[in-house]
Amino acid sequence: MVKITDVARRAGVSPSTVSYALSGKRPISDETRRRVEAAARDLGYHPHRAAGALAGGRPNVLALAAPLRPGVHVPVVMRLAMSVVTTARAHDHDVLLLTQEEGLSRALHTASVGGLLLTDVELHDPRLPRLRSLDRPSVLIGVPAQAYGLTCVDLDFRAAGEACVEHLAELGHRTVALVGSPPEVYLRRTAYAHHLMHGFTTAATRHGLASSVHPGGPDPATAPRLAERLLHDHPALTAVIVHNEPLLAPLIAAFEHLGLRVPADLSVMAVCPDDLAVTPRVPVTSVSLPADELGAHAVDLLVRKLHGAPVPETTLLAPRLTERASTSRRTA
Repeated sequence: MVKITDVARRAGVSPSTVSYALSGKRPISDETRRRVEAAARDLGYHPHRAAGALAGGRPNVLALAAPLRPGVHVPVVMRLAMSVVTTARAHDHDVLLLTQEEGLSRALHTASVGGLLLTDVELHDPRLPRLRSLDRPSVLIGVPAQAYGLTCVDLDFRAAGEACVEHLAELGHRTVALVGSPPEVYLRRTAYAHHLMHGFTTAATRHGLASSVHPGGPDPATAPRLAERLLHDHPALTAVIVHNEPLLAPLIAAFEHLGLRVPADLSVMAVCPDDLAVTPRVPVTSVSLPADELGAHAVDLLVRKLHGAPVPETTLLAPRLTERASTSRRTA
């Protein structure tokens, strides 16, 4: 299939110039326009129908299917959505936000939608076969078990889980626990939760650490009971990694109420947005959850696909670990 990059190469211009010349969206010199049109004719290039919508004066819309399912932390989703909207606006696109389960179907029945972004991706997501057969480009914010024929972007959650364990192992901790996403997130086999859990358990085994995984409910009121259960079941526990934003500060408070000092008696880490990591009384060592960066990357990839440019199948953002006051070396 002829792509916009092929036309650009033939005409000796950039892909964006080809897009502007064929859509009439921005002023292009007559000579350049003629050269682009001739290259398109010679190669048999036909712009994506979203470009045709632009030429016809209809809005150029990206759909963001972000279902607000049980266990989803809405503030992070909204931060991601804001990044998508802001980045799309910079590309002169509007965004249709769909938060119900049938969001994908609604987007496909909206004529002005030229491309799709999807969140809360499952390892074996039932939406994937349909996406692979579409005549519209899509980008997943999440990485399923089989990514062939798709475009995906996400934090490298497996590497994030490994980075947390590596940090704790270097500090001498031998018994660690992961307080993860709510149970329904694991039951849906949501990709990010399973990737992080796999990274955590793999690294713990590699370092010979005793480890355990505990899904955490979304209600902060459950933190005291969870803290008690962790200490009862794992008396040698010296470090906890929290991948559950609503539980982070309440869980630290619960451990301290039980007489444990952070970090003298218990080191705490988190995978969360940076601003949340510095909210507790003791700033938390964390791997950043870069919702803003993910939204921008996803839109950039989708716009490149709309223009016919090649994109990588999977883009994983490297984890960034920031050491703060909540972790310390184990001395006993």
